Amino acid sequence: MALTDEAILRIKEMIVSGALKPGDKLPRESDLADELGLSRNSLREAVRALTLINILDVRQGDGTYVTSLDPNLLLDALTFVVDFHRDDSVLEFLRVRRILEPEAAAMAAVRVEPDEVAAMQEVIDASTPESTPEQLLELDITFHRLVAGASGNSVLASLIEGLSGPTNRARIWRGHTQAGAHERTVREHQAILDALAVHEPDVAHAAMVTHVAGVENWLKTVR
Repeated sequence: MALTDEAILRIKEMIVSGALKPGDKLPRESDLADELGLSRNSLREAVRALTLINILDVRQGDGTYVTSLDPNLLLDALTFVVDFHRDDSVLEFLRVRRILEPEAAAMAAVRVEPDEVAAMQEVIDASTPESTPEQLLELDITFHRLVAGASGNSVLASLIEGLSGPTNRARIWRGHTQAGAHERTVREHQAILDALAVHEPDVAHAAMVTHVAGVENWLKTVR
């Protein structure tokens, strides 16, 4: 194991064990290196790596702290990596969305609040035939974000948000090229929302499967 990798693992063990908690300040570099039996260079590289993925926060003139470890913060790194995937992997991301988003919709149907339903309805109503595909995409992203957020599971919502990026170009393409794509999207969003509003998890799950699978099936026919 490379020395930097060992240093990363040792710091991870300290956080997982509770020796370092969210918000805690790390010991001085020299003291921590001695405690872990590592060189200061290895420790320094480990801190840089863990800072890049939002595990640690280096504050100039103050020290290095463990971040909040909030799922949204940690999964920002996933979004960064996902953005590098090529167009030929879009179907794979859609298949993952087809697994995750129906579950989020089912969970949301159990606990969604009236104000959340109202916010989703506003998004659907804002989707007009005069909107550009790019504007419709923003509304589409917002709708899916609201559904995922209503699930009450921040990790699931963050995963869905992070995985949506590679599919956005395909969704714009669909809006530009497929007749009736706008009407179909609005209709499917409304079906999902109607199921959420009456707290029907199975119906919400099925409606979301239909919605996400529709983009996937269309993409298969035009590739």
